[in-house]
Amino acid sequence: MRPFAERLLAWYDEHGRRDLPWQHPRTPYRVWISEIMLQQTQVATVIPYFERWMAAFPDLETLAAAADDQVLGHWSGLGYYARVRNILKAARTCMVEHGGELPVDPQALAALPGIGPSTANAIVSQSTDRPAAVLDGNVRRLLARHTATEGWTGSTRVQKALWTAAQARLPESRGADYTQAVMDLGALVCRRRNPGCSSCPVSGDCLALEQCRVDEVPTARPPVKVGEKTLSMLIMRDETGRVLLEKRPRTGIWGGLWCLPSGETPGTVAEALGMALDEQRILPPLEHRLSHLKLTIAPFLAAPGTCGQVKCTPEHGWFDREQYQSLGLPKPVSDLLGRLHNGEFE
Repeated sequence: MRPFAERLLAWYDEHGRRDLPWQHPRTPYRVWISEIMLQQTQVATVIPYFERWMAAFPDLETLAAAADDQVLGHWSGLGYYARVRNILKAARTCMVEHGGELPVDPQALAALPGIGPSTANAIVSQSTDRPAAVLDGNVRRLLARHTATEGWTGSTRVQKALWTAAQARLPESRGADYTQAVMDLGALVCRRRNPGCSSCPVSGDCLALEQCRVDEVPTARPPVKVGEKTLSMLIMRDETGRVLLEKRPRTGIWGGLWCLPSGETPGTVAEALGMALDEQRILPPLEHRLSHLKLTIAPFLAAPGTCGQVKCTPEHGWFDREQYQSLGLPKPVSDLLGRLHNGEFE
């Protein structure tokens, strides 16, 4: 039987994704941004974000010099905002410590904020064509099945075994294509549900398939306790139609993003702004799921003419539609403002 990498690359040449925007050209910077965007996010969702990002921040120097709000605005809607905060930290670190360049040494890359060993290797392999082992979620599932490695792939024990398996399957050349190929096979064929074993190029020596345990391997992630929280959000406009927003603290939910003034109850929101709650209108709640939290958004609309009572701090601002659309906004806030603009709350 031909080596794993040889069979995989032959499949990739016929079925793999070779026209993704970050592949042309495969520079370290472009690969890095794409890899971070692709964490926990589908390729189809990432592509338009990536293209807009590159139009605004075509290189590391431009990104490092950009204002935080501008960068967060280009990430708005992708979620998991710690990723973009780490991108900014890493870019600015590179300007100081790496001569304004993204290093292409795996250890130097992995030392930057938000870049772990797998992402570092993905950047190196795709930008230099040097083979390097990667272990994203799809690759972990693929290798766990191929080796019949039991257990949750996020555990230290299983990851250690899978790193060994990933290293053992590397080709001697075509590092960039191999990295994309192994990620593609995991995403497109060795799916979590209904895997396409009949069209898999490495099924001939897949131990989970041989043992009829494809549906059992790998073990599902242990249940994560999800908390619940209700967050009241104030929708207030001034006489020109501008909306009041406040900047979130840098840590915690939606760190550093602009949000509608919020708190545990309408009363706490009003108290923080130094205003009275006269004739506020309670709007239907929204449900929003974060990785660790089930959030109920309880929006309420301020009575006309009450904006003059507001005692703004430097963390508050009045924004018209054109202005707030360029800010980093959490998705439920963006949705509420879109409904407001469409007249749903009249």
